[in-house]
Amino acid sequence: MSLIMVLVLVGALLLLVIGFSLIQQQKERAEAERRVEIARQRAIIDETENVLSHTGMVPCSNNIILVLYKRIEDALAQSISFTLGQTKSDYERRLIDLRSQIEKMKNTKSTAPSIETFRLPDNDKQILELVKTLKKLKAILRAEHNKGKVEPTIFTEEEMRIDSLQLRINVDSMISRARAACFMKQYGSSKQMVTKALNTLQAIKAQTPNDPFISKKVDEAKKLLEEITGAQKNADPLPVPPKKEGSELDMLFQPKKKW
Repeated sequence: MSLIMVLVLVGALLLLVIGFSLIQQQKERAEAERRVEIARQRAIIDETENVLSHTGMVPCSNNIILVLYKRIEDALAQSISFTLGQTKSDYERRLIDLRSQIEKMKNTKSTAPSIETFRLPDNDKQILELVKTLKKLKAILRAEHNKGKVEPTIFTEEEMRIDSLQLRINVDSMISRARAACFMKQYGSSKQMVTKALNTLQAIKAQTPNDPFISKKVDEAKKLLEEITGAQKNADPLPVPPKKEGSELDMLFQPKKKW
């Protein structure tokens, strides 16, 4: 009888150990998943805030700013459900402030700034940062639209604005580099870049003939191409007339004059 009791107790103890181990593993798994989710939401917040910090470089509408704000709002709300203590309190305060900003923007009517006012930065580092920002902005816009969080009309309008800005940066950059190469008397590279820009512009002009920016840049590129061609011609040395064959030999062996 005592042996049976011992075996039962040992079995019960093993079950308790196994049960405790399973519970502990489940807790560890849940904690790992919690940390992964917190890190994921933190990455979304950081990425979106980084894009927001660079939107001052481009003429952005309230619609695209609201898309970014709402993305941060969703990430903060998700983070609150996974965080504890002081971090949770910080997220809650940030969420309240952000929702207040969103409401103010919704109640403020403003027209989207004209893309025509956009000017390419002079600094190459700023241009690179601008290109990265627009690329991320477009990816965020598409992702939020795929989630059903951006209205189709707003999505189409904002994507077209981003595409137009990217086009302006690309064309302006090629023309600027072509002009710089011409100044350095690198006429071959300069002509290649401005020709590429001109071909791009003319292809787009065929699709959007009424775009004033495209028309202006086509004229600018044509004028620059003429300047480069003229500078290249002026820089080329004049052709040396070919010497008559045998002229030097004739001078050496011709009969000496008698004085």
